[in-house]
Amino acid sequence: MHFAKIFAAAASAAALLFTPVSASASGASDAENIRRLDIMLMVTSLRCRMGADNFQPQYRQFSANHLATLNGAARQLEAGLVNRHGVLGAKRALDRISVGMANEYGQGHPWLGCGELKQITTDLAASHDPADLRIAAVELLASGPRRGGRFAAY
Repeated sequence: MHFAKIFAAAASAAALLFTPVSASASGASDAENIRRLDIMLMVTSLRCRMGADNFQPQYRQFSANHLATLNGAARQLEAGLVNRHGVLGAKRALDRISVGMANEYGQGHPWLGCGELKQITTDLAASHDPADLRIAAVELLASGPRRGGRFAAY
């Protein structure tokens, strides 16, 4: 399964590009938000792969360009979960987060279509700035579009 590849890559990734972890309005850390952004884009890219707005190539480029940040966020999230829940509890918590996100976005994004997600992913793939991932995560994982949002205003 693709999640196993992501977790394996996280174990061998470069150092996290941003510290310290700050909390978003939802209470999630930057690390958790970035992990959730990655899962959301992966799941929605799979869902959109058969249509005119297939963005799997853009998602792969996004993943490659932000590999250190994505893997660092996954490691940081896992370390925080280990501190709170122990090693076994952390593994279960990571699985719950991943499966929950996959289930949440399995039927698509609640307010963005495949074309909009393709454009956003293209923009994120062109960026090499980890701050863009933090901004995109806050905007795209929100319950609705934000007026004046950088990524979610499409």
